[in-house]
Amino acid sequence: MAFPETRLRRLRRAGALRELVRETELTPRRLVAPLFVASDGGPIGLMPGVSRLTVSQAIAEAGTLAALGIPGVLLFGIPDEKDAEGSGAWDDEGLVQLATRAIKDAHPDLLVITDVCLCEYTSHGHCGVLSGDGTVDNDASLELLARTAVSHARAGADMIAPSDMMDGRVGAIRAELDGEGFSELPILSYAAKFASAFYGPFREAADSTPAFGDRRGYQMDAGNRREALREVELDIAEGADIVMVKPALAYLDVIAAVRAITRLPVAAYNVSGEYAMVKAAVAAGAFDERAVVLETLTAIRRAGADIIITYHAKDAAQWLAR
Repeated sequence: MAFPETRLRRLRRAGALRELVRETELTPRRLVAPLFVASDGGPIGLMPGVSRLTVSQAIAEAGTLAALGIPGVLLFGIPDEKDAEGSGAWDDEGLVQLATRAIKDAHPDLLVITDVCLCEYTSHGHCGVLSGDGTVDNDASLELLARTAVSHARAGADMIAPSDMMDGRVGAIRAELDGEGFSELPILSYAAKFASAFYGPFREAADSTPAFGDRRGYQMDAGNRREALREVELDIAEGADIVMVKPALAYLDVIAAVRAITRLPVAAYNVSGEYAMVKAAVAAGAFDERAVVLETLTAIRRAGADIIITYHAKDAAQWLAR
């Protein structure tokens, strides 16, 4: 039937009606908050409202997030010292390991997810070890990433999240975890991680800017959606339990395409540059922060993400509770 018999505005007349027929729900239970752990805490200039946290501060922040109904945190470590291999990544007394143990002791029901990569720990800032010609050696990096994952598992991590984009790393990590008695530990794979300009503020936060070159040799080209689906399929075949698309907002089509090809949970990372743009626009008076953040996160959910990793998590959870 056509107008005037059909009037779609009938179900838009009142807030209760709109909520009753809303297709996409956004709740704090769908959010994960990234936390940066360092020996010295302090604000991150390009990311207003986000700070590096000491282990004790991370415990307190985790408690606040848990009280808001946010089910998990994603930990990144910023070490005091770096080397060519990134050996601090698998140090059992490293910051991620210390923070994982401390948060799980204080808040046992909160999920602690640990980012597995070498970029924060290497003196050159790349996500793997270098070969003789200065390129990232994919296969030599796999052993070190797997070693890092096992170290995180021993510290009590609830989930391992490899973000390095080395070929075969999910399989290598799965095999090492299984061999060390962690067969029940899930892997959240950064399956389709693009070489994005939206990562700029993160590199300040994590002190992970490459000393030379860039990461285009291992992260994905922004123009490739079909290749993203191949990456996802390969990671699933290697044992990933959840697959992620990163970034989120400029890649909603990729999120939707991934959702269409798998029954696995799909995550999306609402990254630092996306967060910083909102904060800058709000500071300039361009729009209402609450409205635009909740609209943005709803759009990511609508595209097909079951889980959203976002620096807006705490604010969004507070807004959703009102």
